[in-house]
Amino acid sequence: EDPRCPICATFEQTVGSTVKKDLDAGKYKIQYIGGTFIDGDSDEKGKIQIGSRGEGSKNAMSAMGAALNVSQEAFLEYKSALYSAKYHPEETTDKFKSDDYLIKVANTVSALKNNTAFQNAVKKGTYDKWALVMGDRFNTDGKKYGFQGTPTLLMDGKIVTGSDGKNPPM
Repeated sequence: EDPRCPICATFEQTVGSTVKKDLDAGKYKIQYIGGTFIDGDSDEKGKIQIGSRGEGSKNAMSAMGAALNVSQEAFLEYKSALYSAKYHPEETTDKFKSDDYLIKVANTVSALKNNTAFQNAVKKGTYDKWALVMGDRFNTDGKKYGFQGTPTLLMDGKIVTGSDGKNPPM
């Protein structure tokens, strides 16, 4: 997923609660890999052009790293809030580049509300490197598995699709 991706937001809004329920029930484990390509971090030839179209994907990924440092639950709730209809901006609006906006959304998550350590990590960019590593991992996995878009779901090394055989199940 890329935090600025509108289809990722739709996926989270549509099936996020089902995924969370099944995760909590122990039906599967999830490894989240976040992309930053909407910021312009890659092109068709794989050439990296960091930030040529924005900063919000990386900044939101960094904030999610700070949330993960609080707890897995805080990370999942924050990810859900970022993708919510209320807070997810249009793809062309780089609203997630604002630390203040990311903190405003975080204040809707109980474990992150007025959490000074979290807020300082967001403002200082403590998890910026982690966000870039995630973006690089996303690009590497994309080449390896042949991602065609986001969100992409992999299970046991195979892309999971809905009934159309192309897009993720919604």
